Amino acid sequence: MRTRAVVAVLVLAIAVALGTAGAQQQGKIELLWLGQAAVKITSVTGKVIVIDPFLTANPKTPAQYKNLDALGKIDLLLVTHAHGDHLGDAPDLAKKHNAPIFAPAGLNQSLLSLGVLPGNLVPRMNKGGTVTPLGPDIKITMTRAEHSSELVWKNPATGKDETHVGGEPVGFIIEFENGFKIYHMGDTGLFGDMRWIGEYYKPDLILIPIGGHFVMNPQDAAVATRDFLKPKHAIPIHYGTFPVLRGTPEEYIKALGQTPTKVHAISPGDKLTF
Repeated sequence: MRTRAVVAVLVLAIAVALGTAGAQQQGKIELLWLGQAAVKITSVTGKVIVIDPFLTANPKTPAQYKNLDALGKIDLLLVTHAHGDHLGDAPDLAKKHNAPIFAPAGLNQSLLSLGVLPGNLVPRMNKGGTVTPLGPDIKITMTRAEHSSELVWKNPATGKDETHVGGEPVGFIIEFENGFKIYHMGDTGLFGDMRWIGEYYKPDLILIPIGGHFVMNPQDAAVATRDFLKPKHAIPIHYGTFPVLRGTPEEYIKALGQTPTKVHAISPGDKLTF
């Protein structure tokens, strides 16, 4: 049984590598959604960015990706805030791949102070800042999000949960080698500066939460998309994972009405290329 499992993982890794190579040969960006806010993005030149990797405990993540090795190589991790359904497996993946995590400064400071990760894997940045850890052709800008971000950490000495500083929640705008811009909005409510983000950064694709309760509902998300951000493409995320996240892509699309934005209502495990 163990031999079969090893073979299955190797076959999956080869398939992932071949699929990614095909996308890069065509000069495209590949995006894999893994449920909730977790995405794996492979750039035109093959750089791999994983955002909010809540995987092993995510009820919507396809079973094969609960084996973290199935993700293949990772060059960089982005985390929008400290909640467990976003920080998720990021520390384990950072150590496995020696890949730094860019996240709210307060969260990275807590991960360092608590001994979860060493300093080289938790570099500091803040909202409004732009970093280029993958080289000058990929620019990552941290933006505002309207949410909370406390870090709940289980103290190994006591076995009890403790609450620590998680910094302020954020979103990320990633500009790739070919100029294509993806805006991962993180967990957020509707706020007026989304209009400014749309006008200034002009994202081509948004990853937008629609589940409601903790984040925008479909109607709020429609306003953000149609009236403020006006992207070419939108992928609804952060819905259906838990019972309180009741918003659906169908409600989002209906609320949008007539709009030039193309909505991609994909399922966890689906890939798109841009």
